[in-house]
Amino acid sequence: MSAENKVPAIRFEGFSGEWEECTLSKFVSSLDAGVSVNSGDKPANESEFGILKTSCVTNGIFEPYENKIVFETEEINRLKEPVLKNTIIISRMNTPTLVGANAYIDRDFENYYLPDRLWAAKPASIGDLQFIAYILGSSKGRAALSELATGTSGSMKNISKPSVFELKFQVPKDSEQTKIGEYFQQLDSLIAQHQQKHDKLLNLKKALLEKMFPKQGATEPAIRFKGFSGAWEEKVLGDITESYSGGTPQVGNEKYYKGDIPFIRSAEINKNTTELFISGLGLENSSARLISKGCILYALYGATSGEVGIAKINGAINQAILAITPHSEISVEFIRQWLRKNKSQIISTYLQGGQGNLSGGIVKSLVIAQPHYEEQTKIGTLFKHLDTLITQHQAQLNKLNNIKQACLAKMFV
Repeated sequence: MSAENKVPAIRFEGFSGEWEECTLSKFVSSLDAGVSVNSGDKPANESEFGILKTSCVTNGIFEPYENKIVFETEEINRLKEPVLKNTIIISRMNTPTLVGANAYIDRDFENYYLPDRLWAAKPASIGDLQFIAYILGSSKGRAALSELATGTSGSMKNISKPSVFELKFQVPKDSEQTKIGEYFQQLDSLIAQHQQKHDKLLNLKKALLEKMFPKQGATEPAIRFKGFSGAWEEKVLGDITESYSGGTPQVGNEKYYKGDIPFIRSAEINKNTTELFISGLGLENSSARLISKGCILYALYGATSGEVGIAKINGAINQAILAITPHSEISVEFIRQWLRKNKSQIISTYLQGGQGNLSGGIVKSLVIAQPHYEEQTKIGTLFKHLDTLITQHQAQLNKLNNIKQACLAKMFV
């Protein structure tokens, strides 16, 4: 490695000089795997015994609840390698893209244990293991670990202990190691906070969707806003909406492909396309159909079947999307949330386990229970607000993760 590559692109004020090349064995005293045991299907809480899943370190941050409960006494007695503070969990056996995934552990989880496919990297007497964890979690570190993986199976690779101990990288003095490690730990803490808020909102929304719409066979929901009562009325979706899908755009019609008419694909119905500019609307000889901003877009075909969104722009659709416009006194947001809530049921009923396409006729024939317009609006507004909060936390998560990845690329040699 050349001298000019022995300093990072950016570093904290007060630090200078070249970094030193070392092997991992200088900072890690041992790599200890757990054992596989029989376990249940649900995750354990921290007062129960759990065996980690390899997915607990997939994203570079330790996810303790990616585990399975262990409840049989004989299996509990076989557990070894609890999750302890100031260690690094490394996936020693995984798919080619995930082998070597790792994360730093900043506190004890004494009732959670490692399986045989995960290592606990334990600290030596020198160096800052938190800093080492971020080297291993950087794109360069992950690539270096992945290159060590071997195995004849195309779907599963292994890393050997000797090769990991001999892994070489550049490190600064202890004080700079600590400063960098603390900085990334703060970033990870912020990411974890937003992830928890994001997940709580998703769970809250899921619970409310189950409670605020009547169960099958019922005429009233389990909970509702104050001031509303009475049975909901069942209606056929096609009787309370106007809907249509389009055909294929004319080949070579430049209006679609140069921005005059944005062409919305089924995978894009929930994307933010408001930046697109519309300068003209003419269908020429195409069988595609125009849609207006604010209508419901329902995906009919392929992997996106059952996805539902609101059109954010005026544009055009083909036969893969059904455009749905509710009649007056029918809430757009209420219909959208009902379609989202029932996606799994619709797919399992009409796509025979999720294979194939829906048809506009099937969607129009769906029976929906609905209250009066005022209650529809309240319900729709609540879920729209939850969706906005979820989107905001996801955007913040994306921003923080991008900052982290940029810093990992610039703050290490």
